[in-house]
Amino acid sequence: MSGPNGEVALWRRTDDDGAVVTELVVDGVFAMDDVDTSTERALATEALARVEGADLSVLVGGLGLGWTTAAVLRSPGVAEVVVVELEDALLGWAAEGLLPGLPSTTDPRLDLQAGDVAAAFLPGRYDVVLLDVDNGPDFLVHGSNAGLYGARGLARALGALRPGGVLAIWSADPSPALLGRLAALPGVTDAEQLVLPVEREGRVFEYAVLLARRSTA
Repeated sequence: MSGPNGEVALWRRTDDDGAVVTELVVDGVFAMDDVDTSTERALATEALARVEGADLSVLVGGLGLGWTTAAVLRSPGVAEVVVVELEDALLGWAAEGLLPGLPSTTDPRLDLQAGDVAAAFLPGRYDVVLLDVDNGPDFLVHGSNAGLYGARGLARALGALRPGGVLAIWSADPSPALLGRLAALPGVTDAEQLVLPVEREGRVFEYAVLLARRSTA
């Protein structure tokens, strides 16, 4: 399907074991598939495990195939999930039940919105901000997203958190440079990078989730 950022395609194929695999391709760039969704789910669960309290409000940047959002909805204490997705096609497919990770959008806590997630960085609005809009800072699906990973973009994302909130970013590769930028942000009490090895097709890939906590002061 054509969109403002090029063609967005949802492909389904059968792997060597007979399992159906869904792939998302954006403007000719492979974005993701569901061969292994553990790291997308870990983006949500690791961030939420670091936040205390109930009635949590979560912002998800990037809908993808729905696995991160579904993991947020399954987590205890979550009262609101705002998902901002740049591609209208994905929102339409979600409404039709075509995304394997999120077969239903009827949960009353879920708010799906079209647009750029940076516009949703309202000061002190969320307990958790999850960013999965690219394959990480070093392999952008959209070049316009580069600003999200710079000091100014990260500061805006951190500023969207309530005191004690957590910012988490998914990356296709470990990124020491991004970790350094997170750790250097004013108001960050701790930053860490979780390296998550995944075996696919006889190879081991190292994905990463980077996390930063906003000070409670």
